[in-house]
Amino acid sequence: MLDESLLDAPEALARADTRGLLRGAAEAGARVRTAARHAAEAGIGDLKPDGRPRAVMVAGPGAAGSCTADLLGALSGGNCPVSLIAPTGVAPAPGALRWTLPGWAGPLDLLVVATPDGTEPGLPRLVEQAYRRGCAIVSVAPGQSPLADAVAQARGLMVPLATTPQGSAPYATGGYAADGYGTDPYRGDPHGPGAPGTEDSALAEGALGDAPAPYGTPSVPQPVEPPGTAPDEMTGPALPGTLWALLTPLLLLVDRIGLVSAPPTALQQVADRLDQVAERCGPAIATYTNPAKTLAAELAGALPLLWTEGPVAAATGRRFSGLLAALAGRPALVAELPGALAAHGALLTGAFAGGADPDDFFRDRVEEPEALRARIVLLHDEPVGPVSAVPTARELALAHETAFSELEPAEGSPLESAAELLAITDFAAVYLALASPDRT
Repeated sequence: MLDESLLDAPEALARADTRGLLRGAAEAGARVRTAARHAAEAGIGDLKPDGRPRAVMVAGPGAAGSCTADLLGALSGGNCPVSLIAPTGVAPAPGALRWTLPGWAGPLDLLVVATPDGTEPGLPRLVEQAYRRGCAIVSVAPGQSPLADAVAQARGLMVPLATTPQGSAPYATGGYAADGYGTDPYRGDPHGPGAPGTEDSALAEGALGDAPAPYGTPSVPQPVEPPGTAPDEMTGPALPGTLWALLTPLLLLVDRIGLVSAPPTALQQVADRLDQVAERCGPAIATYTNPAKTLAAELAGALPLLWTEGPVAAATGRRFSGLLAALAGRPALVAELPGALAAHGALLTGAFAGGADPDDFFRDRVEEPEALRARIVLLHDEPVGPVSAVPTARELALAHETAFSELEPAEGSPLESAAELLAITDFAAVYLALASPDRT
């Protein structure tokens, strides 16, 4: 059961949100702006690549690596192979993880390292391997970390991780608590990040160094702000906000090398779209007009079947499934249409079917909780067309009396579609986690 009364009690939500998850989701737009500024200061805009790399290899702990690789691959449209270097080890702990370059990696390839931590011993070793083989190296990580030093020694390009606009300020302070987490209180603020005399402006004014880096770019600026990373983000999920801090500089990078169209103007539109979703999905917005709260309430007591159409929606569905498991402790199954119709068809007719075993009037609502029922969540990143499988999915759900939800982003670029789908599902996973009775 879900405590739906908590969803419409912003102050109670703030007390329950001890990890600052809602704040992190609301700050995603601000993270994009800060990350874009860090990328510009690191020299990504000055890259003069000779051409596209043969392959892009992405490494990082937990979802920092997997989600980044997944989204870059989805957005690239097959222009260049994007592969994940998955870590191995005896435990999901930073010190136990190891990464190994594929045997084919060489001077024609690009290694991207994305981590919210930067202290994993295995990542500097991976950078050393890549340097010996002649790979180009780019990293997004906290600027004052062992990984940053290793990338600088390997003559790679290091972009400091964008932290929250207020650094490590406590949750529910400042403008977000008052306005429902819907705005960026520092945008246009003469005393906010990037303003003269602030820590961010010190990055722009400081020397970037003279050591050469891949594609002839300058070396690493060192930020003074702390990483501000939740401990479980090191090997677990990339929490709301952190994913965009990692992804934004890499989007600017792949734009420069011709894989994805993601110029600074497009990322500004992404930040604006994230702000718009935060305004619609903030804790002060009632459930009946809040798509994220509505989705969280619909998934209470359900087995989500995440059916996706389109590469961006597919990557979003996989991330949503991971967040539901990691934050809310809820299982979810994800599959792409039209294959999902066959892959999950048996779940619509078996014990999880919506019309199976009608509720017993005499069931003890406390001692005998309601049985888990399948609920389809349709995610698609483009309007439904004549060759879409979405209408068939809707008809199948109705035929089997299975409840379904549907998310379709507003018109915009693939980047804006990804931003909207990711933001809504991030908020939904957080609300489900906070309002669950067994939350910790």
